[in-house]
Order: sequence, then C-alpha cells, then structure tokens
Amino acid sequence: MTSVKTLSGSLAQAAGSIMAVMAIGVTLMFVAGHAQSATLHDAAHDMRHATGFPCH
Repeated sequence: MTSVKTLSGSLAQAAGSIMAVMAIGVTLMFVAGHAQSATLHDAAHDMRHATGFPCH
C-alpha cells in the first residue's frame, strides 16, 4: 500500500512540474510574440515562423 501512495505522489509531482514548465513556456511565447521591441522581435522572429505564430 505504501508503494502505491509513493507512486501516485510521484506522478502528481511530475504532473505539477510539467504543468509549471508548460505555463512558463506559453508565457514566454506570448511575451515574445507580442513584443513591440525591435530587439525582442528580431530575437524571436525565426521561432515565430517555425511555430506558425503570425508576426507580420
């Protein structure tokens, strides 16, 4: 019974970590995608096209 609790706890922790990383990634994509700064635009330009994010 203990191993089941440990396993489910590990899975819940892994799922939480995955969700946190996804949230950070989506936030970075949103910020870079809507940036008005020429430097940020130039830095993210190729990645925007690679992911299909319209920028012009």
